[in-house]
Amino acid sequence: MSSSKEPAKPMSAAEDAFIRALSRVLLAMPRAVEHDMARGGLLPLSEYTALMHLSEVEGRTMRMSELASVSNLSLSGMTRIVDRLERRSLVKRVRCDEDGRGWNAVLTDAGLAALTESWPIHLASVRRHVLDHVQGEDLNQLTKVLQRIATDP
Repeated sequence: MSSSKEPAKPMSAAEDAFIRALSRVLLAMPRAVEHDMARGGLLPLSEYTALMHLSEVEGRTMRMSELASVSNLSLSGMTRIVDRLERRSLVKRVRCDEDGRGWNAVLTDAGLAALTESWPIHLASVRRHVLDHVQGEDLNQLTKVLQRIATDP
């Protein structure tokens, strides 16, 4: 990494094209999937994502701050989502056993059913907007590159 005193190295045309394409994908893909899910009349993408993460952990329970982190949202943003889910009995909130100060989000049976009902629309949308475009590519290598980018501080 260059220090702030060194001049920045300009991007090559290929690097610039990659960054622009990646930026478009990061904006367009969630919008497209959100649109498909809304058209299906089921869960919005933000709610689907929260329920998906809860469904993947033991006890279907996760601390609110951790759920916000894995969903790439602020704690206040996740609180608003969980408020909506809780009003529909898809999630419930319980105090953390560990310290009694924090809150856990718990996926209910109704929440799991809503997630299961929404899954086919989500899958079809992700396939159409992303996976169909990378057929024949080395997905393992592409995944490793994206994971490196995502974890770089």
